[in-house]
Amino acid sequence: MSSVESSQEHLSDPSPSPNSSSSFELIDMDVSSLYEPVSSHWFYCKVIDSKEIWIPFNSDDSQQLEEAHGSGKDCNERVVPTDGGRYDVHLGERMRYAVYWDEPPSEVRRCTWFYKGDKDNKYVPYSESFSQVLEETYMLAVTLDEWKKKLESPNREIIVLHNPKLMVHYQPVAGSDEWGSTSTEQGRPRSVKRGVENIPVDIHCGEPLQIDHLVFVVHGIGPACDLRFRSIVQCVNDFRSVSLNLLQTHFKKAQENQQIGRVEFLPVNWHSPLHSTGVDVDLQRITLPSINRLRHFTNDTILDVFFYNSPTYCQTIVDTVASEMNRIYTLFLQRNPEFKGGVSIAGHSLGSLILFDILTNQKDSFGDIDSEKGSLRTVEDQGDVPTLEEDLKKLQLSEFFTVFEKEKVDKEALALCTEKDLQEMGIPLGPRKKILNHFRTRKNSMGVNRPDTSASEVNSSKENGDYLDVGIGQVSVKYPRLNYKPEIFFAFGSPIGMFLTVRGLRRIDPNYKFPTCKGFFNIYHPFDPVAYRIEPMVAPEVEFEPMLIPHHKGRKRMHLELREGFTRMSMDLKNNLLGSLRMAWKSFTRAPYPALQASETTEETEAEPESGSEKSSEVNTEETPVEVKEELPINVGMLNGGQRIDYVLQEKPIESFNEYLFALQSHLCYWESEDTVLLVLKEIYQTQGIFLDQPLQ
Repeated sequence: MSSVESSQEHLSDPSPSPNSSSSFELIDMDVSSLYEPVSSHWFYCKVIDSKEIWIPFNSDDSQQLEEAHGSGKDCNERVVPTDGGRYDVHLGERMRYAVYWDEPPSEVRRCTWFYKGDKDNKYVPYSESFSQVLEETYMLAVTLDEWKKKLESPNREIIVLHNPKLMVHYQPVAGSDEWGSTSTEQGRPRSVKRGVENIPVDIHCGEPLQIDHLVFVVHGIGPACDLRFRSIVQCVNDFRSVSLNLLQTHFKKAQENQQIGRVEFLPVNWHSPLHSTGVDVDLQRITLPSINRLRHFTNDTILDVFFYNSPTYCQTIVDTVASEMNRIYTLFLQRNPEFKGGVSIAGHSLGSLILFDILTNQKDSFGDIDSEKGSLRTVEDQGDVPTLEEDLKKLQLSEFFTVFEKEKVDKEALALCTEKDLQEMGIPLGPRKKILNHFRTRKNSMGVNRPDTSASEVNSSKENGDYLDVGIGQVSVKYPRLNYKPEIFFAFGSPIGMFLTVRGLRRIDPNYKFPTCKGFFNIYHPFDPVAYRIEPMVAPEVEFEPMLIPHHKGRKRMHLELREGFTRMSMDLKNNLLGSLRMAWKSFTRAPYPALQASETTEETEAEPESGSEKSSEVNTEETPVEVKEELPINVGMLNGGQRIDYVLQEKPIESFNEYLFALQSHLCYWESEDTVLLVLKEIYQTQGIFLDQPLQ
């Protein structure tokens, strides 16, 4: 109270400026003399593009902070988890810290009074101490019905309380103008509001406390994950927000029945640890000085692909990704001891390839995966795997089976033998070459069977066995084990198919599946320049389209339906026109019949249209093979438990005008794509027996 009185004594009541006070007295002051305490709300400050932006906590978090604030003397030692447990607020420090990733701490403030900012219309909260001064002044003004109170803020700005509906904040300007106006009321006044309910701000409800599933999200190349150059943390925040909205709209019944809570998405960052190894300094020494920005962008982003193909830095990357996921998983369980849900993983761009390589090199109690060499083999308990004796019989070298049996050499040992080893066993030159060529080819297929290749193809692939010794061409590193078994692997805009092909893989064995992960979904935008399909590597002999992801509001997008409608209509017109021309030509070239055979001619002409319609239907069948094939069951292997793997998004109408213009945006669209998020939620909750309210078509 004394601070208010001293500030009022210190300031006289200067005459208002010509453009401000005359209208203030005309305002109708219809207010009650009863004072009501102001309601507070908690905010935190984020620095975005060098600007401070104050963001409100959701209503549940703000209430928890307020209760902790009023809990007693030891409230300053309290740590309150917020934002679904992803951040901790230390009340005594008034700071907000990230739990699972590195992020600069944010200032936290208990806010009651606000003023409009300089450059935008967003309201900025006053400090807690000055807000208390403002509240005490306001209480006196309401109780005594004495207004036009003036206060000076800590940075020497003037706040005038004209009445409960009109309170203004003046910026200080040095000196006075030629009219002699006081410096305290120079400039445009800014509005002052009391209570968060009087300012335009969106305050969301809190997130459900129950977590049904945990998903780790691994980013691709570079530190930025979208066209706004945002980090993986910010992009995953968007992904999570979209998922919360879709749960309310598409899983409403399950939420009302309290069957589900939410899915937690947590980012995994490997770019920062990679570039903190000192490699950036080494690159900078050899980088040319011209086109500096472009070269810096290349060093910071595109070179990540080359780093992953280097044994030294590939080991750093896979170790970082696996150790980060294990660390976050352990910390998550410590903070959520009641969690009983499953875990899935998702990767964007190069991140999906990193996860793919890690998953193929996990060890399962029922499988034999050689993590040292990164081999990707199917479990050898299948009946159709030929024995060594059968392989030698196929090569017409059965007489040497006894030699290998005597030396206790099985198929795995033979695959490791060199030409010198075979020579020491007494195998002649010709059979030696046949055996080495056969087993090197089989080793390169890594359980992902190649079609029959000619000798020239085999010889041109690689002469010596050093490259083929690393199962699928992966860099020979030691792949760490995960502390959990992922249920589903989601790949967004993934180049996995391209990398496997470049590594020398031509086909994935339909029986192959990840040792520890049951599901695999390859999700991509049709214009994504980085994305490649997987299913043609499993079933190369069959041509079929990927699964079209339904729009989150149901059905296909209008322009796609129109395009398909026009295609069907043009096919029908074409078939009808061909049928009519065929009939006309037959009528023109047909020889005349005698008058006695008129009845027979009538019968023939009636029969010919029928045959013409049959032919046109055959043409239809031939010209639309995709529709017929889609109806047939397609064997896409066991990578996704026998279900489809490739899923394609529907492009937006504006994107269909120029696919090149939207190519880069298409690779970065997944973070805010409702269709992508809904597919992820649908597949996750299907494993728990929970389905969409209405199936999408």
